[in-house]
Amino acid sequence: MVKIRLLRAGAKKRPFYKVVAMDERKKRDGRALEFLGTYDPNKPAVTLRREAIDAWVAKGAQLSTTVRSLLRNNPGAA
Repeated sequence: MVKIRLLRAGAKKRPFYKVVAMDERKKRDGRALEFLGTYDPNKPAVTLRREAIDAWVAKGAQLSTTVRSLLRNNPGAA
């Protein structure tokens, strides 16, 4: 099953996350199927490609709880 979740990047104690679509059996920092946006908790700044996320959800992808809350709390993030 494909999940839309966060992939951690950035330096130690300076996290930066990429929102990605990936197989749920892959490791957290494994190879993603597609990059769908970014999330920087230090700023905080969110950029999301909603059309691509909606396309993956239409194909049956599941959202992680964190990505779901990012979508809900940032309706204008594009």
